[in-house]
Amino acid sequence: MSSSTSKHVSLVAGLALSVGLSTAAFAQSEPLSAQESDPNVMGWMQGFPPSPDKMIMQPDSNYFSFPKLRWTVCHLREFLPTEEISRGIGAPVSLDYLPPSEFADMRQEIDALTFMPINGEAEMTWEESLYANYTDGMLIMHKGQVVYERYFGCLEEDGKHAIMSMTKSITGLLGEILVEEGVLDDTLLVRDVIPEIGDSAFATATVREVMDMTTGVQYSENYSDPNADIWLYSAAASPLPKPEGYEGPNGYWEYLQQVKPEGEHGAEFHYKTINSDMLGWMISRVTGKAVTDLASERLWRPMGAEQDAYQTVDGKGVPFAGGGVSAGLRDLGRLGMLMLNEGEINGQRLFPAQVVQNIRAGGDQSKFAGFPTIPNGSYTSQWWVFHNEHGAYAARGVHGQTIYVDPTAEMVLVRLSSFPRAQNGFIDPTSLPAYQAVAEYLMSR
Repeated sequence: MSSSTSKHVSLVAGLALSVGLSTAAFAQSEPLSAQESDPNVMGWMQGFPPSPDKMIMQPDSNYFSFPKLRWTVCHLREFLPTEEISRGIGAPVSLDYLPPSEFADMRQEIDALTFMPINGEAEMTWEESLYANYTDGMLIMHKGQVVYERYFGCLEEDGKHAIMSMTKSITGLLGEILVEEGVLDDTLLVRDVIPEIGDSAFATATVREVMDMTTGVQYSENYSDPNADIWLYSAAASPLPKPEGYEGPNGYWEYLQQVKPEGEHGAEFHYKTINSDMLGWMISRVTGKAVTDLASERLWRPMGAEQDAYQTVDGKGVPFAGGGVSAGLRDLGRLGMLMLNEGEINGQRLFPAQVVQNIRAGGDQSKFAGFPTIPNGSYTSQWWVFHNEHGAYAARGVHGQTIYVDPTAEMVLVRLSSFPRAQNGFIDPTSLPAYQAVAEYLMSR
């Protein structure tokens, strides 16, 4: 791969699943701690102008590698074109907070909670886990009230943070709403919805198989292989001018039209980002709206969001339905409350309760394997379902992004993070037991 091509493909590869650069950096040496790598401590982009060694710029291919990514996750609009998910022009609906004195006491009590990490040898406190996971923002809501809120690193209360593959869950939620309302038929084949998909392997998959990622499509994300599909996809999706001699597809949708088969549709779950963009295309086709406009119309505006979100786009303006959203912490809490309350928020119903009930029920557990930190899990409508004793489910994104909904504890937890390694399997051992500990504490009060 030429250096020119590398710069182009790193844009979207770093955003979609930035395993390659961040994991390589991690492997070279023990990474800086959360405190040491805090962007404010590192001095990234400070000064007018910043010193050359503190600049993070385009088109350098490492702007999404650790520790630079700890600044980048709050500044994606400075690297990539985006489209707005508008909150509209009405006043936001304020969140309900505990009284200040109770809020302060609650923070102290939660910070002091202890739990045993998965396969751990020593207990850890909740506050220690925040730093261990390079947390940038943490919000906890219980019975509709904010009981805990903290910001670190690049994120402040008026800031926005990349949510990576939690974007998939927004796309999946929109898809499930359309299915329940009869606008999108999940029994149809993809080619019935998108005829121009042609001979792509997607053509003979059902809409439901795309939604649940049980398609038999070829798509590898092996970052050590310069010919892996992720690089071809990223080159297609890059919004920058294509390098001289480039003859591949231009944009997400052109790439989807040339996907080859691998395995059997419906046989087993394989986490592949291209499913999310295929779903995004079908959503746009049946509604006549971009996923950004639909997210604004069905979610951000009616739920009383306090900030616009934004979503990266390819060179043709198609939003990245698999990982392009950046949003505010509190608005993600609103989205979590909307899920907890089965489509209701602020006394209004935004979509049928059956939408969330379908998601909570989960997918086929027999088709879900290869995730040791989620041994009993499943995946449906682009949401992760744990099938634990609390019936928890989540939106998840690389580097530690999470909306964790615990219906039994009536708890919504949102974490935004910039962990050095992309895969959540490295973070789950000190996250999932911590979430359970907070849930049990809140239930005991």
